[in-house]
Amino acid sequence: MISPSLWTTALLAALCWNGVAGFAYAPNFITKTIQEQTGIEPQGLLTISDATTAAPSEEEDDQTPESSVPSTTTATATKKVVTTRFPPEPNGYLHLGHAKAVSFNFAVARMFDGVCHMRMDDTNPSKEDEEYVQSILEDVKWIQQGLYQDDGDADSKPWEGPVRKTSQYFDTIYDCAVALIESGNAYVDSLSAEEMREYRGSLTEPGKDSPYRTRSVEENLELFQGMRNGDFAEGTHVLRAKIDMASPNINMRDPTLYRIKHESHQETGDTWCIYPMYDFSHPISDALEGITHSLCTLEFEDHRPFYDWTVQKLAPTGLIQDAQPQQIEFSRLNVKSTVLSKRKLIQLVTSQSVSGWDDPRMPTLSGLRRRGVPPAALRLFCERVGISKTDSNIDFSNLEDCVRETMDATSARAFCVLKPLLVTLSNWEQAELEDFEVDRHPKISEMGTRTIPFGKQVYIERSDFFDVEGPEGQAANGRPPKGFKRLLPDGGQVRLRYAYVIQCDEIIRDPDTQEPVELKCTYLPDTRAGVTPEGMPRVKGIIHWVEASTAVPCTINQYDRLFSTEEPGKESGDYLLDLNPNSLQVLDKSAVVEPSVAQDAKKKLEEIKSWSEESSGAKVYPSSLAYQFERSGYFAMDKDATEDSLVFNRVSTLRDTWGVVQKKPNGEQQPQQRNRGGGGRGQQQQAPPEPVEDLRRVALTASTILSVEPHPEADSLLVCQVDCGDKDEEGQVQPRTVVAGLAGKIPSEDLIGQKVVTVTNLKPAKMRGILSNAMLLAASDSSADNDNEKVELLSVPESVPNGELLQFEGKEPSQPDAMLKSKGALKAWDRVKACLQASKDGDAMYVDAENKEEAFRLTSSGGPIKTETLKEAVIQ
Repeated sequence: MISPSLWTTALLAALCWNGVAGFAYAPNFITKTIQEQTGIEPQGLLTISDATTAAPSEEEDDQTPESSVPSTTTATATKKVVTTRFPPEPNGYLHLGHAKAVSFNFAVARMFDGVCHMRMDDTNPSKEDEEYVQSILEDVKWIQQGLYQDDGDADSKPWEGPVRKTSQYFDTIYDCAVALIESGNAYVDSLSAEEMREYRGSLTEPGKDSPYRTRSVEENLELFQGMRNGDFAEGTHVLRAKIDMASPNINMRDPTLYRIKHESHQETGDTWCIYPMYDFSHPISDALEGITHSLCTLEFEDHRPFYDWTVQKLAPTGLIQDAQPQQIEFSRLNVKSTVLSKRKLIQLVTSQSVSGWDDPRMPTLSGLRRRGVPPAALRLFCERVGISKTDSNIDFSNLEDCVRETMDATSARAFCVLKPLLVTLSNWEQAELEDFEVDRHPKISEMGTRTIPFGKQVYIERSDFFDVEGPEGQAANGRPPKGFKRLLPDGGQVRLRYAYVIQCDEIIRDPDTQEPVELKCTYLPDTRAGVTPEGMPRVKGIIHWVEASTAVPCTINQYDRLFSTEEPGKESGDYLLDLNPNSLQVLDKSAVVEPSVAQDAKKKLEEIKSWSEESSGAKVYPSSLAYQFERSGYFAMDKDATEDSLVFNRVSTLRDTWGVVQKKPNGEQQPQQRNRGGGGRGQQQQAPPEPVEDLRRVALTASTILSVEPHPEADSLLVCQVDCGDKDEEGQVQPRTVVAGLAGKIPSEDLIGQKVVTVTNLKPAKMRGILSNAMLLAASDSSADNDNEKVELLSVPESVPNGELLQFEGKEPSQPDAMLKSKGALKAWDRVKACLQASKDGDAMYVDAENKEEAFRLTSSGGPIKTETLKEAVIQ
């Protein structure tokens, strides 16, 4: 057995890439600019080939206008340490949008062997609070967790030096304002706020000079000193830069530098009653800290001329460094199916639509952390979104894919029965429990093993038993769902994973509801640990379970997306009306987990208690204890969990349940999101559907090859026209072009007319200039070298119509995605492909990667899909 904390730490360390931990951005215009300016070779960028496959929708071959990157240095100039910064305003909690800025600023510093500063832009005391300061620092440490060698130190931090605050520079910023007045570049304006708006002009009309713009230097200095001394009420005067009221850039029309605020500041107390504007304090702070590259989002692009003007005017005064920091903008992170507006997030909290800022449904970093989203998953998401100057709206499923991918590699497996049904084994005569020693992770032996007890009584999922004679059976006319291969009454059999096959003999019912409360079953002793005795038919269904006497009750919070629409409020007019009523379903102490989970939780809680008492080492979060509860999803321990009352949050389902494909009457595939069509308050709740398994997401389709031609530019490729069942409005066959690497392996004349299996929902791909719209499935002799490799297309019975969706015996009907194009969807296809093989009888099979005893035959309306000659061969 291995301690969970040890294997989690080891796995997180293993995720670090090529010595530059966690950094895998594709090359972009910012990294190119910095490389050209500094002559420093960046570390850890994806190679071009990796970038083309790993980059998602937003990453583009972006050409930045020359005007947005001022040429201030060259590669031959004196090299400076690349210095970036992350400067949030402490007036709220960080959210998903900030995650991109945090990740990229710190990543750029790492890749150029530089440093990143942490700075609080605390220039507005009316909205700022120390609570926000501490939460921001915690979030930044957390999202960068695992990337620095001294992470184990309680005082370790990803930023260079102390936490910096703009308020520390208030004296210098004030002196800078005085210097601008003295040089004739600033003046005190006494217009009211409404008058200033009128004088400012519009996007199509120039502004007008304020009547106070011609005040003398002496008068301006006197008035500004009076503002400093508190002689004037708020709104009486402001200090403005004197630039150009006719500028086409409205931000250059004498922007405000200082305003009066008679408010106490959390850092400086009552020392100041005037505070600088962000646009003024920002470039000064950057220059004082020696920031070389001020990386910010696109909304600041029009502010850059004033940024440069400020630094250029102040550089000769000696108040700031005589080196201009460079502002470069990139697109902000926009995510569908959520809101990132600070105003809307505050309203969610104040309206009690959520339980607080760290509600696990919130897009705040504290909410994502509590839910159990690993920081590595957030960084992976930001890396895949990439850096460009093109605004886009990223699908929420991309984030969920990154969560699944990360947690699949780092989460132990365990059994949790969400809605238990008691099973009593009538023929179990052993007085003691039997233990099964199984791997914590099917692919990572370093995680060690866990012990699962087994005995006379076990719990199974209520949904794994179909009560043919009960209320659910009556509602279905006594017929179990199509493809149901789990437990049925009257001698039905199912295998308990890792243990035995059981057979249902009797149902004990609730006398009032007639619902089953207990099943009397017989276990088959000769079927232990996946064994199928000779002469016994293979049992197709395999389910999870928890031994009853050692089962530990726990509460499960089943979280889902907070909103039911991709753009909350767009159609309804009120984003609160688009709240998803099924975003939280609580199973209050009704679920049960295997005892190893309780043991792990006890250790984790002791670890948390020790940290809170000693504050030594990196902070320990309850959500760092995470599992894949088999067949249910990824779960993490909640902060409200105790040793006597376990609570787990669902981080993500095993599969994307928001992209289920329904079949239209005409046979077309149509993506359909569950919970769509409302989701406002008072809407009747519906139970969420089960996640769709990988192999049911792939469209394996019966097809016929109509013609074959050699590829004009590649000797190894053939260009086939294939009837995959597609038809136009008049019912005429619309063949697909399929490019296949079969030249020299199968004679072209043997291919024409052959009934084959195609994968028809892969994203079309160009193969040497020709777009391929499907893939042919073939068996191959993987033991042979490439020249002698034997290849054979899968054979489909002639009676099967083109376009028929093939099924796996023992599985529910396929529900293929409309197109497997996202990173997560392509991963699903890769996992399916890795499990396809031809049996010793030539049957095309899906063999479960985690349990080789689980195998499912690919079949059609005309019979099984087979290979004629290649047996026990891989299918790809």
